[in-house]
Amino acid sequence: MSKTKKSTFRIHFHNNNKIYELYAHQVSQSQMAGFIEVGEIIFGEHSRLLIDPAEEKLKHEFGNVKNTYIPHFAVIRIDEVDRSGKNRILDNDGSTVTSFPGQATIPQNT
Repeated sequence: MSKTKKSTFRIHFHNNNKIYELYAHQVSQSQMAGFIEVGEIIFGEHSRLLIDPAEEKLKHEFGNVKNTYIPHFAVIRIDEVDRSGKNRILDNDGSTVTSFPGQATIPQNT
């Protein structure tokens, strides 16, 4: 019997003038209009001697979260990758990535 490997996604998005990079096993269109649903966020297992402060901050923020919902306009990029890396927060200073101006309008089903 073969085990099916879970997909791994890298999500980049804007939050509080920073760029967040998270790794997760589940990414989908949310039933709430205008949001991307991210679940099963992956946190690396580190030795007790070496702690990454940025990942610890993200683990504190997202560690007990079952699913998080990110607005479409905040998402920069979502990639399916072979393996997870470190979750991190990047400075937005000097970045060539900018948000699309204005709010996106999502058509409603009638």
